[in-house]
Amino acid sequence: MSPPWAEAVRQLWTRVVADTPPPHVHRLTGTRGFEVWADGPTVHVAATDAGAACAGIHRYLRDAHDVRVTWDTPLPLSIDPAPTRPPLRGRARVDRFYYLNFCTFSYSTAYWDWAEWEREIDWMALHGVTMPLNLVGHEAVLALAYSRLGMSDVDIRAFLGGPAYLPWLYMGCLDSFAGPMPASWLPRGLELGRRILDRQRSLGMTPALPAFTGHVPRQLAPAGAKTRLWQGMPTTVVPPEDPLFGRLAAEIVTAQRELLGTDHLYASDPFIEMIPDGDERYPAAVAAAVVDGLRAGDEDAVWVLQSWPFSYQRSHWTTERVNRFLDGIPDGRVLVLDLWGEADPQWPRLDGYGGRPWLWNGLLNFGGRTEPVADLSATSTNIEDALASDRPPVGLGLTMEAIHNNPAFFELVTDRAWDEPVPLAEWLADFGRQRHGDPAGSEAWQRLGASVLNATARSIFPESYIGIAVSTPDYTRMLDDRVHDDVRAALYYDPDDLVAAIRALARIPAAADDLALAGIALLLRVIDHRFSDLLRSIHTAQWDATDFLTVFDDLDGLAATRPTLRLDTWVAAAQRRAADDEERRVLEDNARRILTVWHTADNPFLDNYSARIWSGLVGGYLKRRWELWARFLPRALDPEGLAEAQSALDESLRDLAEEFIATGPASREPGDVVAVTEHVLARYGDEFCSRKGTHNVH
Repeated sequence: MSPPWAEAVRQLWTRVVADTPPPHVHRLTGTRGFEVWADGPTVHVAATDAGAACAGIHRYLRDAHDVRVTWDTPLPLSIDPAPTRPPLRGRARVDRFYYLNFCTFSYSTAYWDWAEWEREIDWMALHGVTMPLNLVGHEAVLALAYSRLGMSDVDIRAFLGGPAYLPWLYMGCLDSFAGPMPASWLPRGLELGRRILDRQRSLGMTPALPAFTGHVPRQLAPAGAKTRLWQGMPTTVVPPEDPLFGRLAAEIVTAQRELLGTDHLYASDPFIEMIPDGDERYPAAVAAAVVDGLRAGDEDAVWVLQSWPFSYQRSHWTTERVNRFLDGIPDGRVLVLDLWGEADPQWPRLDGYGGRPWLWNGLLNFGGRTEPVADLSATSTNIEDALASDRPPVGLGLTMEAIHNNPAFFELVTDRAWDEPVPLAEWLADFGRQRHGDPAGSEAWQRLGASVLNATARSIFPESYIGIAVSTPDYTRMLDDRVHDDVRAALYYDPDDLVAAIRALARIPAAADDLALAGIALLLRVIDHRFSDLLRSIHTAQWDATDFLTVFDDLDGLAATRPTLRLDTWVAAAQRRAADDEERRVLEDNARRILTVWHTADNPFLDNYSARIWSGLVGGYLKRRWELWARFLPRALDPEGLAEAQSALDESLRDLAEEFIATGPASREPGDVVAVTEHVLARYGDEFCSRKGTHNVH
């Protein structure tokens, strides 16, 4: 007799594989795992649960048909009839796999509809995700809860703000920004959220849903409520001892259960990038209030807590303070996400969170950064160190701020939930061949592994350095000699390896997106070094910014070859989600704003944080910013004119940002990626490789 989840597994197969009968699905007993085998034309999948069955299908596709389903693999697959094959067996190394970050629902999925979500959920299932975060539809939950406390529809929608900024509202970082929330968005978001959750649950997943953090609309704030700042933006927080704290926490859980159901997992981060401003007892009091409020709405509630503050504001979150905060949470009521495991894992200094259940997570991508950089070696080592520790994680996960980029990193982490480690060069060779269906993919990805994927993990944190092209032009930091050190550090590999990877990718018809990204990585370093050269010449009569600015045109042209690297693709997705003119205005504003100034043109805190190398952004925005910098540079070089030049530059940058957000750039016709890449190599290849002696091998 087939297990109850068998039909969901068979339906996934029909979406992923064309013209091949769905498998026979059987129940497997014992520890979590799968067996997959072929008997002539019939494929059999035996598994302990739906998630294991789907992971087994992906293993079968990889091992029997040499194809890996990555985010951008063309689907459905066309595979040859299955030969008779002995069973492929797998046992889970961990029981849980977490997926997504609050920020992902802005930087990547803000304008998705069901078609995109259906494919993403299939990717989750094939890669063994058991615990996805889901924010879609939560705005309707908040609207219901706040209406029950007497707020009007107009006030609620003003508080919710623009749809692209909802994740930071849910984390308590901002409110009432870039909106108001269009009335037409709420019912459609709720319908989509329900559909997402239904599919995830049918495939055995237990989604985590957002919960109360203490952040309240000003209209509901009691006496004694605090105002706090995140990146210069104020919010209002109710004290944990006030009865409203518990009531709101319970009301939101209750409304959520009514509208979306529950799997008893609730994500809440009351101090995300905001240092507690009470006395030493305050964090534990907040923790206790969150748990009490969750339990009032759901007796079985478990709090899913990100460890990010312990890393991001480590000087405040000492081991003693972290333990005091966590001690406010009863046993069995928290699951901690060690968020940045490849670069700054917190579990070693916190002794595996004192025995509390925790998950190791890879983060890597901040804001949707395009450049394909990673530290695969440290990632591999840190996963194995965690799994071998005295207090190992109960699961692994991926908590990137944006998805559909740099697939090798994310595939490596998902593989480790099931597969024992193999040498990284061997894994990359298999990955490249399976990703592109071409033996040349092995060489290409091994060369990428030796170059852009061979970083030092902390050095690619965007607050450390994100490259000259996407940096904010100024005359203080950008005339400092330390820029030269940053430029040298960014070329941490032998340029010949990246050029060899580009040439290998150019021979593979199915590698167009990776080819464009590899070429982008080369051009970004050329921009860096030409800027460094420019700085060395500005005190001579011969300085000229033309050579520096010219590279932006070729960078924009290369990005224009791929739909995924075009601003107009992103804006068109926002336009498609709009139900009326009001919604279109808000969504278009959000789409361009969050990729440029993030907040307002006079708020510098998150300017260009997303750092995307997209056609339209590069030529229509980034290059124009540096043209303004060059225009006022002669004045800035005179010590008496520096302040005036900086003021003129700041004003011009604000004007440019406001114009760009309002109107956007003209679209550029796409070229052929191979031809454009050949042009890039012919024009810049020798120059790039000549920097060979300047790179910093680690």
